Amino acid sequence: MTGPVRDPGLQPERTRLAWRRTTLACTVVAVLGVRQALVGGATGAGALAVAASLLAWLGFLAVVHRRVTGMGTARPAPLPPRLALAAVACTVALAVFAAATLF
Repeated sequence: MTGPVRDPGLQPERTRLAWRRTTLACTVVAVLGVRQALVGGATGAGALAVAASLLAWLGFLAVVHRRVTGMGTARPAPLPPRLALAAVACTVALAVFAAATLF
């Protein structure tokens, strides 16, 4: 015997849109960090911060892609803790590297 069919309504769509907005915000931070590093003069530390920012951004994109594609079912699986930790680590790293390009 199965339980009632779950009607998720628009919740999965809202969650996908939230991930998209967060991805857009991370992209803007990465682009502004690269711009600041290029405008401020190309130093070794600036280039390292830009490279690290791009790696953190790509890592975040990988987490987001995996999560958004996993939400295609009526009952998506919860976000695994390691992916949540990876998303948080990429976001914090991106903020730190972007701040490092300012100094």
